Amino acid sequence: MDLKGFDQPGGSAGETRSVKVMIAGGFGTGKTTMVRSVSDIKPLTTEETLTQASADVDHLIGVADKTQTTVSLDFGKIGINESLVLYLFGTPGQERFWFLWNGLFKGALGAVVLVDTRRLESSFRAIEEMERLEVPFVVALNVFPDSRNYPVEEIRDALDIPENTPVVAFDARDRASSRDVLVALIHHLKERSAVALEPR
Repeated sequence: MDLKGFDQPGGSAGETRSVKVMIAGGFGTGKTTMVRSVSDIKPLTTEETLTQASADVDHLIGVADKTQTTVSLDFGKIGINESLVLYLFGTPGQERFWFLWNGLFKGALGAVVLVDTRRLESSFRAIEEMERLEVPFVVALNVFPDSRNYPVEEIRDALDIPENTPVVAFDARDRASSRDVLVALIHHLKERSAVALEPR
């Protein structure tokens, strides 16, 4: 993707800007996978093994093969170019851990909401939270091996996403694909506000 215009995002030559970005979405949509694939550093993860006791609470329908889950947050870091670094915070997907979201989102400039097109309903609440918290976001359709290829506009309508919110398909396992989603978010933020990346 074209990165023109991000060489010096709101700062002087040689100055590096850091931006906090949230990776959100429903349970089992690929948040931890995305952070792992795209991070320049070994990511910090807080995954724990799923137990039979949590099966009814965490609603494993559609993700029966899932064996671990994030219980606090995932953390990674990626340099988009020489002057822009993104700090990535992956949120827990289960609703029982969503009380953490308000604190995690403090200071975030934007978010990526991951969606599994096989289970659209799993990300409804995440999108609602973005709107409630007034966090600009892009929707990233994580392509699983058995996912159907739906037209973007059909997904947009199903999720009731405004026209000005980007919707992109990607593979959370692929570094380049995940990076393109982050670049799409930065472009979206820049379009929303000319001062979005100015020093704070």
